Amino acid sequence: MDQAVTASRSADPVSARPSRATLDRLTVLGWRGGLAAIIAGVVLSFFLFGYFAIYWRNADMDFMIVYNALVLNDGMPQEYFDHPSFFTILSVEYFFRLLHGLGLLGADRLSAIPSASHVAAFDAAMTEAVRAGRVVALLTASAMILAFAALMRRAVSDWRVALLATLAFAFSGGMAVHARILRSELIAGSLATFALLLIIIAARRASAWRPLLFAAMAALCVLALENKVHAIVMIAAFPALALTLSTPQSASVAFWHQSSRAWPAVLGALACAALLCWLAYPIVAAGIDPANRAAAELHPYLFGRFGVYQGVLLLYAFLAMAVFARLNGVAAAETAAAMAAVVAGLAAGLLALDLQFNAGNAVAVVNPLEKMLGFAGLTPGGVSDTGHDFALLQESFIAVLRRYSFFLYTSARPAVFLIWLIVPGIVYAWIVGKRQVALQAVLLLLVATGIDTLSAVRYLKAEYFLLSDPFIIIAGALLLDALPQVAQMRGAYAIGVVLSLVHMVGSQPEPVKMMTKQSGPAYICEWNQIYEKQLPMPWCPLPPPKP
Repeated sequence: MDQAVTASRSADPVSARPSRATLDRLTVLGWRGGLAAIIAGVVLSFFLFGYFAIYWRNADMDFMIVYNALVLNDGMPQEYFDHPSFFTILSVEYFFRLLHGLGLLGADRLSAIPSASHVAAFDAAMTEAVRAGRVVALLTASAMILAFAALMRRAVSDWRVALLATLAFAFSGGMAVHARILRSELIAGSLATFALLLIIIAARRASAWRPLLFAAMAALCVLALENKVHAIVMIAAFPALALTLSTPQSASVAFWHQSSRAWPAVLGALACAALLCWLAYPIVAAGIDPANRAAAELHPYLFGRFGVYQGVLLLYAFLAMAVFARLNGVAAAETAAAMAAVVAGLAAGLLALDLQFNAGNAVAVVNPLEKMLGFAGLTPGGVSDTGHDFALLQESFIAVLRRYSFFLYTSARPAVFLIWLIVPGIVYAWIVGKRQVALQAVLLLLVATGIDTLSAVRYLKAEYFLLSDPFIIIAGALLLDALPQVAQMRGAYAIGVVLSLVHMVGSQPEPVKMMTKQSGPAYICEWNQIYEKQLPMPWCPLPPPKP
């Protein structure tokens, strides 16, 4: 009888699961316990290396975001539109109001900040405000980590893989930096990542409600742009990636093959898209208004005209959806509904700007490439020097490859060590016949490399890692999920432990460096009167009086 039980268990993949033994040991706390431990680690790091730093230590965007929140709480219009950091500013503004109402923050508006001539009072008020802003960064980072975990669990078949991917995301170099400072990449990069995960979920599993996932994906893309226009580079890669994500479950469910039910649903989706487009039209009109674009000092980069690539990107997405549908048995009705849902989602995302409308935000979001290239160092003024641009990108690409080697250029970026495993994982997947997942991982790595190459034009700071690290992490998760036999290999557990420790410890040098660097606040004076016109700093000379 014992032999029969043993034979039965060995035949039962759920009971035996020899390939999952390593993953079981790496996720011994379980799903909820593992998530709690990850968040606890992020919070501990925040208070050890960030919260108590002097208020001007990371003032680059901390000051700009806090200043604009103070300005808005004083009833004045927003002044910062470069990224444009819409949700970051909004969240700090509302958090200041909440803390002030609870008696936990003295100065929640610009008029309540003491004059710079009263140095001690000014320092105390700004310390309180900046630390409150850092708490917003921690809360936002924690929410993004948990949302990533929830979506990743739906995107892969094994919750252990999802938990390990969440650990990699939470302790990636970019998240480690963003969890303690106020920058636009945290929300933008995370929302764009969620959009990609929704695409993976939608492409792999059909349902009657699948077009709603496309609507949510499109809305997330626009919301990401509303916080940092650089997310356009991430978004542009999604249609091509989606073509590699099909499974036998990708074909439409029965609902979409029943004309009497499917086509009324399509008409409903079209009506919803038309209504939302009508509601969002004033925002688009403000974004394309020549006077508003001139005030933002934008120049057309492609073909000397505005508005070309936006339509091209939408057609490119529709083409990818049509090709995916043709190859994977997706019904025409569902494809039409999904396209209408994408338009509806884009319009719904734009409507978020009405939470606190300002034409400057509309201009940035409707013209993301022009806004982004103003910071990239490429040829300005609408005239492209192709040779100069190519040489600059070539130099950046070589710099990225040196960084990926780690030995040629060290940095606090644990995702580099993931790449070292992903590349041989791709080769192994190809050899054992898992060529589709190998292709997925290759494309994800290429996208990450492309984003890093563009970011390297501006020195590929740790703050930019959050735009590319998710592609690397998702590539690793998809490979591990598709190749469970990898967990059986000799040394798999040891490699998993080391990689987890590298992620948790290796992401901390940059926050520690921020805390311990010896530079003073004088550099702030270079942009104080540009980005904080109504908030002079005590250590900066006063601007000359206007004639």
